[in-house]
Amino acid sequence: MTAAQDSSSAAAHCEALVRAADPDRYFATLFAPADKRPHLFALYAFSLEVARVREAVSEALTGEIRLQWWRDTLQGEARGDVRANPVAAALDAAIVTFRLPRQALVDLIDARVFDLYDDLMPTLTDLEGYCGETSSALIRLASLILADGDDPGAADAAGHAGVAYAITGLLRAFPWHARQGRLYVPAAVLDAHGVTREEILAGRGGEGLARALSDMRGVARRHLDARADTTNLPQRIAPAFLPVSLVPAYLRAMERPGYDPFTTVVDVPQWRKLWTLWRAARRGGRWASS
Repeated sequence: MTAAQDSSSAAAHCEALVRAADPDRYFATLFAPADKRPHLFALYAFSLEVARVREAVSEALTGEIRLQWWRDTLQGEARGDVRANPVAAALDAAIVTFRLPRQALVDLIDARVFDLYDDLMPTLTDLEGYCGETSSALIRLASLILADGDDPGAADAAGHAGVAYAITGLLRAFPWHARQGRLYVPAAVLDAHGVTREEILAGRGGEGLARALSDMRGVARRHLDARADTTNLPQRIAPAFLPVSLVPAYLRAMERPGYDPFTTVVDVPQWRKLWTLWRAARRGGRWASS
């Protein structure tokens, strides 16, 4: 197989992975220029790979080893032929082509170590930091790809957008995380409403949990509204921000009658998702008010 065929195969693998596991970013990437899409899919596939380590291992130590492999790969210290891993190969091509900062990717991996354990997120500040190192960093890196490796600015917008999107995603994943013994709602927020970890793991929480989750939706909205007017975003980096346009619809779905944080699957129909992304794309990446 030639180098070109290797590259094409790796790109196709990343695209298929993102399409299956991260439809929000998959559909958003379709609004990007065709020559940038394979590199965006490589970035998002890498994010998926490290985010899913917890589900792929039976103990935290094995997960630590897998994450260390990714660190070594990014730092040029991995053993064996890294190109045999299609995501690693495609990501390396994106890093080289667009001069992506490897440290930001290493920091993303470091943040994901938290996922391997069942520790409580201590405070809201800790949660925002986690979201910044993962989701916000991903928007920032995608922006660099879309800007041909140049600094497009908009770091503040990426920071707020990423935290809003990540918190919303964690709230959507609450049922699965609770069954796994994982909680991302900060301990300080739960304590403020008299909710214990044991109650949540037992599928309880009552009004206290409802208030705590309402507080978290409020945090997501504050970050969303902090950069609601994104008229200063360069048009070319708008696709990096498009998934954030879906946040208001997800938050509203959690506030409908009958919502149960332990059982409700929070999503929106695909046609509405595509329409929302299309409308945001026409607005240059601006998202509607929550």
